[in-house]
Amino acid sequence: MNPDRTARAAPTPAPPRLANQHSSVPRTTSQALFRGADLLLIEHDGETYTLRRTRQGKLILNK
Repeated sequence: MNPDRTARAAPTPAPPRLANQHSSVPRTTSQALFRGADLLLIEHDGETYTLRRTRQGKLILNK
């Protein structure tokens, strides 16, 4: 072992960045999307997807 070399700790990765309120990412609420309904149809690339709100308040997306 070489005494002139010091052990270095591995660099810690930077924490992931979260989108803040001032970013350019569009943001909306599920209430605005559903407008009182429990089912929403989404057209994407010629396919229809359903977004469903469960009784427990979870969201399920199906093709």
